[in-house]
Amino acid sequence: MISKVNLKEKLSLFDDRWSPKIVGELNDSYVKLVKVKGEFHWHHHANEDELFLVLKGRLLMKLQYQELWIEEGEFVIIPKGVEHLPVAEEEVHLMLLEPKSTLNTGNVRSERTIDNPAWI
Repeated sequence: MISKVNLKEKLSLFDDRWSPKIVGELNDSYVKLVKVKGEFHWHHHANEDELFLVLKGRLLMKLQYQELWIEEGEFVIIPKGVEHLPVAEEEVHLMLLEPKSTLNTGNVRSERTIDNPAWI
């Protein structure tokens, strides 16, 4: 059975931050939603690229030699191996597209590590 996904509806189902939720899958990747506020931590993903699409708000993506502001309706792809630090001054809603093997904290384990993201 093929069904559509309403992003606004899915985002209304949770309030926790920095905890990605799976809303779909295609090939070997998950489509995830996450709410963020504040600063995450520097990390990288050795084997996976990540796509960050801003649905609501404004995200600062800090890189080693560059800072990018990603506005609503914009996305950035962070290639594997690139150190990055997501920062949200206010709450930001993101859609992520990343391989199923991607750990949200990459090469760093912390209290924010989500080993098995929930499906919503």
